[in-house]
Amino acid sequence: MVSTVWLRLCLCLLILCGSVGAGAAPGAVVRLQVDGVIGPAGADYLVRGLAKAVDEGAQLVVIEIDTPGGLDTSMRAIIKAILASPIPVASYVAPGGARAASAGTYILYASHVAAMAPGTNLGAATPVAIGMPGTPGRDKGEADEQEQGAKGSADAMTAKQVNDAAAYIRGLANMRGRNAEWAERAVREAVSLSAEEALAQKVIDYLARDLSDLLRQLDGKSLQAAGVEHRLATAGAPLISHEPDWRTRLLAVITNPSVALMLMMIGVYGLFFEFSNPGSGVGGVLGGISLILALYALQLLPVNYAGVALILLGVAFITAEAFLPSFGVLGIGGVVAFVFGALILIDTDVPGFGIPLALILTLALVSAGLILAIVGMALKARRRQQVAGDSGLVGSLVAIAAVREDDPRAGWVALQGERWQVQGEGPLRPGQRVRVTARQGVQLQVSAVDEPPPQGGH
Repeated sequence: MVSTVWLRLCLCLLILCGSVGAGAAPGAVVRLQVDGVIGPAGADYLVRGLAKAVDEGAQLVVIEIDTPGGLDTSMRAIIKAILASPIPVASYVAPGGARAASAGTYILYASHVAAMAPGTNLGAATPVAIGMPGTPGRDKGEADEQEQGAKGSADAMTAKQVNDAAAYIRGLANMRGRNAEWAERAVREAVSLSAEEALAQKVIDYLARDLSDLLRQLDGKSLQAAGVEHRLATAGAPLISHEPDWRTRLLAVITNPSVALMLMMIGVYGLFFEFSNPGSGVGGVLGGISLILALYALQLLPVNYAGVALILLGVAFITAEAFLPSFGVLGIGGVVAFVFGALILIDTDVPGFGIPLALILTLALVSAGLILAIVGMALKARRRQQVAGDSGLVGSLVAIAAVREDDPRAGWVALQGERWQVQGEGPLRPGQRVRVTARQGVQLQVSAVDEPPPQGGH
């Protein structure tokens, strides 16, 4: 009797568990977007988005891509996160007219699913050459020799970059079972493909007109992620879109090279004005915050440290102009150093990471205006009559405050906030107006104002 009751109870529990499992909603699909140049902000957004999708128990992450490329460091951070993801990741080039050029092609190859919308393209994955051209020598023979040496060095560096990139994308292609030969051509020859051609050449897995169509095609497919097989149920799965949060938007702003340069200048000038006129604290607070943000942005960007050194040297010269009597020499040198430093500051030709020449010239003109203002104030101060010391005393008009009883030619006056002994050429009387003609130690020589001033007086 007891065994029958337990048997019935177990059967009820099995039926209940089966019904709960059958009625459980499938995991959600998380949608992330890459729209524009891939940089530190985009990498941070995608890496955190993938981690959040895992915490939410999503069954699939779809990354919608429309990018002209981006920084190698940011691209590799994204690919590492995709390869380590415990849930499948689908990269989808959309909408129509979008592209996955350069870094976008690598991300597409690294994803578990590669898909494109009609009217899109991918490719042109050749790494951008980094470096400065050689300078010619003084005579033609030396110039040709230096040019050949510089060309050989540049060719060797370019070959290293291209070979590294080709091996990287070929490894991703072999991992995902996609066309490795075309991937290498995209790196070495910068070739591109339309969506239809990419599907025909097995560069991508799916051609989908929109995200709903892609999820419909993926429904029921099995994918391997982090060594675990996942069976997708995407047809009726809820779709969750994670938009960039305030952190991503702030990071995108401050890692803009133009903004980083302006923050650096605001920071340096703010601290300069705070140290030269302490008290208010506004310059120090604003300058300190701006400078820290600029330094944080620059350590995320591919900067040329020679450019940073030239910018700092230029700002130092401009600041020294305010304290040293160089009459513009240091200031002009500082502006020149700043311009050259800003031109070579960002050490990459990736689109979207250059500093506009107009901004550089504007900041240089503002610095030059500051120099002119400082020099003008210095010249005005040199022409102004001194009002302190002996030069400020001699020639002053003052009234006699008191006269000594034992010596009618001696008395006292109040001048420049101090009490002075005076010695006149003749008898003095209280209230009489006199002119200071000379100083002898702590005593002033005076003459009556109705008397002509001595030779050379003021």
